[in-house]
Amino acid sequence: MASIVLTVPDESMLTQLKKACMMLKGVTSVEIQKSQPKKDDITKTTGYQSAMADIEAGRVYHAENAEDMFRQILG
Repeated sequence: MASIVLTVPDESMLTQLKKACMMLKGVTSVEIQKSQPKKDDITKTTGYQSAMADIEAGRVYHAENAEDMFRQILG
């Protein structure tokens, strides 16, 4: 089995394209998958931006090891 991937900027065309593809001889199924935003750039995430704001504001703590970290947290 082989696949063909079509990239369509206008999602309103998807239904028409699906119908047209099903008319082609030998096509047994057509799947529509909406693209997901790329998650490769972690610097765009809210968590990363929040962490950078914490660093800039000095809300960062250092511990030598896990035992030291728990000692700082629990007192």
